[in-house]
Amino acid sequence: MLSFFTSLIPTSYFLPGWLTPDTNPVHSLLQGLVGACGISVLCSLIRLHLFLKEESWSDKSDTSSQRTASHQRRTTTGLVGKLQFLFVAGTLAVVGSRVASLVVLEFCLRAISGLVTAGPESKKFVQQLLIQSQFSLGCALTCSLHFLHEGAPQRWLSLLLAAALSWFLARQATLLLHHVLSLYKLHSSQRYCGICIGLLASGRRLQPCLCRTMIITFSVAVVAAVSIINQHFITATEALRFWTPLTICYTLLVVYMQDEQHRTPGGQAVLNAVVVRLGGLMVLMLTVGRWADVLHILMCFLGEASCLIPTKDLLDAALSQDEEDYTHYAKRDQRRPQTQEQHHR
Repeated sequence: MLSFFTSLIPTSYFLPGWLTPDTNPVHSLLQGLVGACGISVLCSLIRLHLFLKEESWSDKSDTSSQRTASHQRRTTTGLVGKLQFLFVAGTLAVVGSRVASLVVLEFCLRAISGLVTAGPESKKFVQQLLIQSQFSLGCALTCSLHFLHEGAPQRWLSLLLAAALSWFLARQATLLLHHVLSLYKLHSSQRYCGICIGLLASGRRLQPCLCRTMIITFSVAVVAAVSIINQHFITATEALRFWTPLTICYTLLVVYMQDEQHRTPGGQAVLNAVVVRLGGLMVLMLTVGRWADVLHILMCFLGEASCLIPTKDLLDAALSQDEEDYTHYAKRDQRRPQTQEQHHR
């Protein structure tokens, strides 16, 4: 039955060779759904972490409650949220495994170099990196599924089960976020909700747990990405001719972008970095890639924009919370010498 529906999809008889999809479109669509669900879970958990952090400072600043109210308004899901989810899933389905692998490798190189050069601001960098990793996470999930299910006899069934489980997890994460945003203040004060009490006791562990999950996900994706890219080369000379300029150009590009983001932090700098990154990758693909890769990179522009523009408030919230943390620690350091002088007196 599945083969009957896939036979109705246009093939190389109707499309030029560089537009012919490398994999079954049904498999690509299911992989895109898994990637979109992963992005949804990540956004929900980041919003949950920022909300809990704002609540922990609510008794120390008056502006945090106002920001929390605006944060709640931005998290309302409706037709726009569903259309965005479908658009991201369709974009991940269209983007080929080769370009998705390059996006994963680029993100890992950027993350490692950023952590090395961040220094004392590593905590701030990690929080911003999680927000910027949305589309890269979707590409990591799609290329990992492509690698793990390659050659499976019932590949469509395995991907269907993975998509159903991913949708269930995304739905539960969304429900958890709405529950906490609506009832956390009441339940944490009255102490009769197990979820809110658990978040009140161990909410600080949410971001470290999320970071460990991302490290595992991208570690598997890196292995899958290297294997997928090397499949397109017949000899070691061709592989070396591809990997050498890619590594050199992207290392220099990542170092430049890290300096720019340290100078001008904010949402606009993140969007500029996306244009520079994918623009450099497009130039590289024009020299050593295929026309299909160039088309997929153009789709990556749309995918990155559809993930980052709706979550620009998360970047602003993360930056404002970092400023609050800095002022709080500065005030605390100023109080310490005064208390020490009082004790000496």
